[in-house]
Amino acid sequence: MAAGAVAPVVRGGAAGGAGAAGVGSAGGANGAAGAGAGSGGTAGMGAGSGAGTGAGTGAGQGAGSSTTGTPGVNGTNKGCDRGQCGACTVIVDGRRVNSCLALAISHDGADVLTIEGVAQGNRLHPVQEAFIAHDGLQCGFCTPGQIVSAIGLIQEGEADDDPERLREGMSGNLCRCGAYQGITEAVLEAQKALGAVSRRKVA
Repeated sequence: MAAGAVAPVVRGGAAGGAGAAGVGSAGGANGAAGAGAGSGGTAGMGAGSGAGTGAGTGAGQGAGSSTTGTPGVNGTNKGCDRGQCGACTVIVDGRRVNSCLALAISHDGADVLTIEGVAQGNRLHPVQEAFIAHDGLQCGFCTPGQIVSAIGLIQEGEADDDPERLREGMSGNLCRCGAYQGITEAVLEAQKALGAVSRRKVA
């Protein structure tokens, strides 16, 4: 890694080793191709593999394209490449972001949460458990983005007991299989479970 470069903090995988200079491919819907020094092992939204591969990230490379091609970090899916489907949703510094529209280099040093960092070891996150319990998935392609978006929505305090408001908050995440009822029920249940946990911690 170049001197002075800041490696992203990634929950779910350690940043990789030093990468070679790379050529930036078109990233995101309007990302310009351009040559740039690779940011060692921070392929995309800080999704360096735990094995320490050194994939260079070029200046024009979109975060979505680099997280989807990183060994060990394959849950973030590339759907529309236009920020319209939400399959590539990650949480960057506490905010939900469509990674296909975010340039990786602009998030160097950021705290990035992908689906790989959601579970605690072998224990699933309450949102993951609720998705399974309520069949909030079918083919599974959109599920990582749906789960990460739901976690972000709950953390933002925007998910309440109103299913309509919840659906509006999740409207940037499309499910082509139509599992919306299960998704809504799962997020409502997970929010209640997380609320009960935080109330116990306060008490």
